[in-house]
Amino acid sequence: MSEVIEHKKQVVSEIADKLKTSQSTILVDYRGLDVEEVTELRTQLREANVDFKVYKNTMTRRATAEAGLEGLDDVLVGPTAIAFSEEDVVAPAKVLNNFAKEHEDLEIKGGVIEGNVATLEQIKELADLPNYEGLLSMLLSVLQAPVRNFAYATKAIAEQKEEAEA
Repeated sequence: MSEVIEHKKQVVSEIADKLKTSQSTILVDYRGLDVEEVTELRTQLREANVDFKVYKNTMTRRATAEAGLEGLDDVLVGPTAIAFSEEDVVAPAKVLNNFAKEHEDLEIKGGVIEGNVATLEQIKELADLPNYEGLLSMLLSVLQAPVRNFAYATKAIAEQKEEAEA
């Protein structure tokens, strides 16, 4: 009996650690998805370096209390799967939101973004943001624009001078 309790304590500790160290955590209701769809979802999440697990709600509630995230207890009803991302804040929200658009049976319940309990609206806003690489490329294009325009202007002036000399 004590082995079972010890195992449950380890699971609760594991969940609490993941909640504390994750950049973002999204909770979903996966009822209605068949095995093929869940496998497809797991594959997409794995490719985005997102850990996707199903835990018992009672253990998750104890972990949220340990992590100081009791605000999640309201959504821990029914079948709940949890997506953890330690690297990218946007990745789990984006993958799950896109998958939910294609599969009506997947429902996003709530989550945690950078240590704060997030509403469904905040998660959907986060999902609409570009990922890190997308944001970085947008920033670089903004930074390159003045240099590129300067180069075009310099080239035009040089061509103008060549025409005037000819």
